[in-house]
Amino acid sequence: MRCAQWAATAAHRRSRTVLQVLADVIDFLRCPVCAAGLVLDEPAVRCGSGHAFDVARQGYVNLLTEPGAGTADTSAMVAARAEFLAGGHYDPILRAVGAEVPGEAGFVVDAGAGTGDYLAAALAYAPRAVGLAVDVSVPAVRRAARVARAGAVVADVWRSLPVRDGVADVVLNVFAPRNPAEYRRVLRGNGRLLVVTPYENHLSELTTALGLITVEANKLDRLDATLAPHFRLERRADVTGRLSLSHAVARSLVAMGPSAHHVEEATVASLVARLPEPLPVTFGVHVSSYRAI
Repeated sequence: MRCAQWAATAAHRRSRTVLQVLADVIDFLRCPVCAAGLVLDEPAVRCGSGHAFDVARQGYVNLLTEPGAGTADTSAMVAARAEFLAGGHYDPILRAVGAEVPGEAGFVVDAGAGTGDYLAAALAYAPRAVGLAVDVSVPAVRRAARVARAGAVVADVWRSLPVRDGVADVVLNVFAPRNPAEYRRVLRGNGRLLVVTPYENHLSELTTALGLITVEANKLDRLDATLAPHFRLERRADVTGRLSLSHAVARSLVAMGPSAHHVEEATVASLVARLPEPLPVTFGVHVSSYRAI
């Protein structure tokens, strides 16, 4: 299955109303203020205590009750990521994530979902599942709301998730912040956490030439130690490859990541223009599957 197919699925909403889409996941959600269950009450969702949250016309709900603790992706970053992923460059990673999702899964949460492409890939491998995209970035959630069989909410993964206890079969965490205690809380007793982290030399040709943010050393050891109180490592797969990028795609690759918060677009364009074209770039990630304990 190709990324283009997932993108095509995500690009066309089901021919149902926004509230019907939210109905797929509403029973799994909880109020971010009082933790009570949420119900649909057009044109909002609300809890029994009267806390209400409007449904955006794009089909997502903003459940953020205070400013996010981290830096949210901008509209430009989200657009760059969508464009890059639509080009199929990370298809091997998308397939590896999807292959780790049990076919019988019923509910998948993507914590730090971004554009929703990884959630779409996961749901493609679990045909009876519904999903929930969670991200602090409104532009990201607006795009993730297009994913079929999924709801989308604005929330901060560093804080309490607006998800009920023990309802998720799988939590995805792809290039995103980690909140182990919360992920364990929302997972069922034998639920699975899938974490994607980059190699130390991931995209090194670009990071070195442009002086961008690099991957910290011993990242895997720290990851395992951080998750150890709540999860045990079940298996780990390495996904590597070689990309041949035009300058335009290389700029998109830089613009979609955290370095975009720290470097000017004009500076990136100037530095990329000095590199060979096509530009050979190495990618490498670990796809780690953890079981809840």
